[in-house]
Amino acid sequence: MATTIDRDKVVPLLIAEFQAVVELCSRFSEDDWNRPTCLPGWTVKDVLSHLLGTEAMLHGEQAPSVDISGLDHVKNATAEFNEAWVESLRATAGSEVLERFKDITDQRAEALKAMSQEDFDQSSWTPAGPNETYGRFMRIRHYDCFMHELDIRDAVGAADREDPAHVELALEEPVAALGYIVGKKAGMPQGTSVRLQITGPVNQTHHVVVEERARVVDSIDGEPTVGLTVPALLFLRLTGGRRDPLPYVGDAMTLEGDAELATQLATGLAYTI
Repeated sequence: MATTIDRDKVVPLLIAEFQAVVELCSRFSEDDWNRPTCLPGWTVKDVLSHLLGTEAMLHGEQAPSVDISGLDHVKNATAEFNEAWVESLRATAGSEVLERFKDITDQRAEALKAMSQEDFDQSSWTPAGPNETYGRFMRIRHYDCFMHELDIRDAVGAADREDPAHVELALEEPVAALGYIVGKKAGMPQGTSVRLQITGPVNQTHHVVVEERARVVDSIDGEPTVGLTVPALLFLRLTGGRRDPLPYVGDAMTLEGDAELATQLATGLAYTI
């Protein structure tokens, strides 16, 4: 079933996220632009080039034709699409990439502000699948930009921006995938119940039961097989495959219930490409 997304919630936050990325990157030196990120093969500038490329595509620009053969970190068709934009800008100064990002996101912001809820409800291809809504694509755009803002902050040693509205919206994507994460990626066995508690700046509790397939439920009877408590931004980073989870098990992540299964869950949260 296609996902209906509130246009009035997502548009202002997506535009604000564009602005947050610009503000963060506006103070970078050349050394900052060249710092490696947690994403294989990508510097800070490459991450911004990727964000620029996706927004340019959404604005109607054709992907550049470049040779990306021989790049070991390019593993699939989505990565090939992303890398074409990144590779095309590798010889461009970071400050110029930022100016181009500002220009394209200003244009995208005007286009988004002109859209109605009906426009958001239109059928669209998205990175999550072909039979979704344009609004879901824009929620994914916010998630992607917010995640890459975290990547850039980590690379340059900048503090996290813990704005609750942005964190809450970014969480909607991995939370929507909790059944898949618990049942497929973490491999919780039949009969397992899970309570996931996400803590500040956004506090949420989610329950998943694994029957024929794992599914999110409103509540579970009694104590769950597995309990996991994790800070919101760490949960985003772990589900996004950004960090090794092991150092956080029993520390930043609190485990309850079956110790073996809880550890299996805590170390199996990564689900994005």
